[in-house]
Amino acid sequence: MDVGADEFEQSLPLLQELVLGADFVGLDIEFTGLRSNLSRPQQISLFDLPSEWYLKTRHSVQQFTICQIGLSVFSSIEGESNKYVAHSCNFFLFPTTFGILDSEFSFQASSVQFLNQYGFDYNKFLKNGIPYMNEEQEKKIKHNILTGNWRVRSSLDKDQIKVVIDEVTRWLDLAEEGDWMTLPGIAGFQAFEVQLVLRQALPDIWTVLRDQGIIVKKVSKQHRWYLENTSCDRESCWKEKILLSARGFSVFFQMLVKAQKPLVGHNMMMDLLHLHEKFFRPLPESYDQFKLNIHNLFPILIDTKNVTKDIWKELNFPRVSNLSEVYEVLNSDLNPTKNSGPVVIHASKCEKYVETKYPHEAAYDAFLCGSGESCFPLAGPMPEPSFSLYLDVLAPYVNQVNLIRAGVPKINFSGPDCPSIRPPILLLRVRRWPGVSEQQVYREFQNVCKFDVRRLSRSQFLLLTNKFKDARSILKEYRGHPTLQVSLYRYWRHSPNINCLLQVCGVVTTWALLALLLGRPGP
Repeated sequence: MDVGADEFEQSLPLLQELVLGADFVGLDIEFTGLRSNLSRPQQISLFDLPSEWYLKTRHSVQQFTICQIGLSVFSSIEGESNKYVAHSCNFFLFPTTFGILDSEFSFQASSVQFLNQYGFDYNKFLKNGIPYMNEEQEKKIKHNILTGNWRVRSSLDKDQIKVVIDEVTRWLDLAEEGDWMTLPGIAGFQAFEVQLVLRQALPDIWTVLRDQGIIVKKVSKQHRWYLENTSCDRESCWKEKILLSARGFSVFFQMLVKAQKPLVGHNMMMDLLHLHEKFFRPLPESYDQFKLNIHNLFPILIDTKNVTKDIWKELNFPRVSNLSEVYEVLNSDLNPTKNSGPVVIHASKCEKYVETKYPHEAAYDAFLCGSGESCFPLAGPMPEPSFSLYLDVLAPYVNQVNLIRAGVPKINFSGPDCPSIRPPILLLRVRRWPGVSEQQVYREFQNVCKFDVRRLSRSQFLLLTNKFKDARSILKEYRGHPTLQVSLYRYWRHSPNINCLLQVCGVVTTWALLALLLGRPGP
C-alpha cells in the first residue's frame, strides 16, 4: 500500500491501531544519497573507532534526506498457532516547507540512478510527499504559529496565495451575501494556511474546508464576528490543526515510539541515524548520547544482517549479496528448518507482494526483514511457537546493529560496544620509493586484496583488512620483497608516539645519570 500526503491523515487511525496490536515492525528506508564525497581523512575506514565512524557519517545524514519509508507491521493471528499477518506500507516523504522551515538537501547521482533502476516514483516523492519535522523544528514553528509571528516564505506558496486572493477578490466584487465559491486542489496543511491568509486579508468572507476543496462564503461583518467567536472552527483551533498537518509523518513516528514494539531491519544503522535526525532531534556530537537516545526510542532492535552472518557460517549457505537473496535462501530447501517456521500472509490491501518481487521498494524490503527474521533457522522446531520465544532465541543479537567498514563489526545499543575482532594491523615499510602516497600503496595491493591504508611515518604505512585470509596472503606474498616489507604491527614497538616517548625517557635518564655522576663528591 502506497501512502502519500493526500491519503496520510485519513490513514493515521488505522496505522495507530495496527502498530498498537503488532508483535513487531519491519523497517526499511530509501535516501536521496548515502555518503558525501568527503576528503580522504573524512572517509570511513576500518581504522575508525565507533565514535569516529559516527562523527564522519553524521555529516552525510545531515546532507541527504529520506524519500521513502517502508514499514511492515506483523501481528499474530488470534486462534492460529505460529501464523502472522503483515500490513506493508510505503510512505513517500518530503520535508515540511512552512513559514521559517525550508530545508536544504542533496541528491547523489548514484543513489538516484539506483532507485530509478528499481522503478522508484520520484513524482510521488516530490509532488505528494508527506511532510515531517523533528522536535526542534516543531518547537520553533509552534511558537511562531501560536504567537501569530509567521508568514509565507516559500516563493511557490506566495505565488499560490496571490493567485487565490486575486481570484477570491474578483469573485467578491460580484458576489451577494450568502454566495459561495470553491477553491479546488488545495490540500494538507497548505489548505489551513490559505484559509488563515484569506480570513486575515478579507473581512467579509468565511471559509470551510470540505472534501472538494476550500469553500469561500461571502458574509456580513456582524456574521463574521459571530462565527469567529462561536464556531468550533476558531483561529486558535486552526493553528493547532496547521501544526498537526505540518508535522505529518512525525505524528506517526511518535506513535511508533510510544508503542515500543521491536524494530527489525537489515543493515539498519543508516536508518537509525536518519530516524533520529529527521523525526527526533538533530544528531548530537556525542556518540554515547546518540546510542542512549536510540535505545530510549526503540528499546528492542534486531538487525538481520548480524543474524545472517552467523547462520551462513553455521549452515554453509551459498554466498549472498543482498536482502532478497537472503530471503530466497531462507525459504528454499537449503534451510533445514524451513517448514517449522511461522506462516506469514499479506493483509488484504497489501497483496502486491504475494506474486511479484519489488526489490529495494522500502515496504517490500521491510516485509523481507520481518518475515526473514521470523523463519531464521536459529529457532528450530518449537512445541508452541510465539514471537516472544523467537525473541528469546535471538537474545544474543538484540540491539546489536551491524556497522559497515569500521574498527568493530557492530554497535551495541544497550551497553558497551564489543571489542574488535578484525584481523591484525599490518605494517608496511617502503624502501626506494620516495614520496609514495596512501593512494599509491592502495593501488599496489588492490589486485591481491583490498586494504585500508593509513600513513604512519614518511616511509611506513598501516594496512587493515576485514578478512583474515587476506592478511595471511599479503604476509606470505610479500615476504622477502625488495622494496615493500610487510610485517605484523606491534603498537609498543612501532608507534611513533611510543618511540618518541622512549627517546625522551632515554634522554632524561642519560642526563639524570650524568648529573648524578658529575655531582658525586670526589674521594
